[in-house]
Amino acid sequence: MEGLLYMVMLEKSKTYNRMTKKVVTDHVENIRKLDDEGKLEFCGVFKGYPGMAGMYILKTETREEAEALCKAEPLVMGGYAGYQLIAIQPANRENNYLL
Repeated sequence: MEGLLYMVMLEKSKTYNRMTKKVVTDHVENIRKLDDEGKLEFCGVFKGYPGMAGMYILKTETREEAEALCKAEPLVMGGYAGYQLIAIQPANRENNYLL
């Protein structure tokens, strides 16, 4: 479906607190790369939600592309986090808030 965004919810694994500085650096470099490529709409860290690390909102052409980006996330690749991928259909002025 055209016009979808994809929300990536990063969930902490049991090894999340064992991340190395290199993993965190790789994670930030991945975010920077997504932003440079125009694929990152928004990202942030959750505060006060045990078990949840943070989230991205991705702008990709397909769900398959978003899934591939999730699997390439250093926190996921290293086993420090899992993810949920959720399609979002934006409601905005341009589409009359889906009316």
